[in-house]
Amino acid sequence: MTEPRIIKKYPNRRLYDTAVSSYITLEDVKHLVLERANFHVIDARTNTDITRGILLQIISEQEEQGNPIFTTEVLAHIIRFYGDTLQGMMGNYLEKSLQAFVDQQHLFREQMRTLIGKNPLAMITELVEHNLSLWKSVNEQLQKPYTPPETVSELSPLSQSTAQPPTRPTPPAAHPEREKSEKARKPRKDRDA
Repeated sequence: MTEPRIIKKYPNRRLYDTAVSSYITLEDVKHLVLERANFHVIDARTNTDITRGILLQIISEQEEQGNPIFTTEVLAHIIRFYGDTLQGMMGNYLEKSLQAFVDQQHLFREQMRTLIGKNPLAMITELVEHNLSLWKSVNEQLQKPYTPPETVSELSPLSQSTAQPPTRPTPPAAHPEREKSEKARKPRKDRDA
């Protein structure tokens, strides 16, 4: 195992990273945590390890921004354990519970990676390409001129299942007055011809 990276905190509250020989910010320390770097923050004056205090400071800043992880009730419960006989057990319990949660998340991510393949980007790209070809097909169909179907067989399968067989139109009911007027007109046409 490599030696932990040493970050010194000076009385002026500045953090000095001895590995890169420059001053860093709390945001830089947060990135070290995210990268799982092994480091210790040492008070330059007293030479004591103040890593926990710096991490609590980062948590405090994160809790003030956006959506906090700790609710007021959770924080109140934690505070109540200080000085209690169960204080030592509580820290151990929280640590093991959080580790179990991290392990489950890691397992879930591995299962998802196996499910969707090694490269999730490839799956998303494939999905986008499929949707694009589908969109092009629909667009081409929309641009074709509409020709109404001439027969029932040209209708879509859905229409065929609901379509009824064609029936001959029934002639309109005969009106006696129309028939008389048509008979009266016929002889007149014959006379004129």
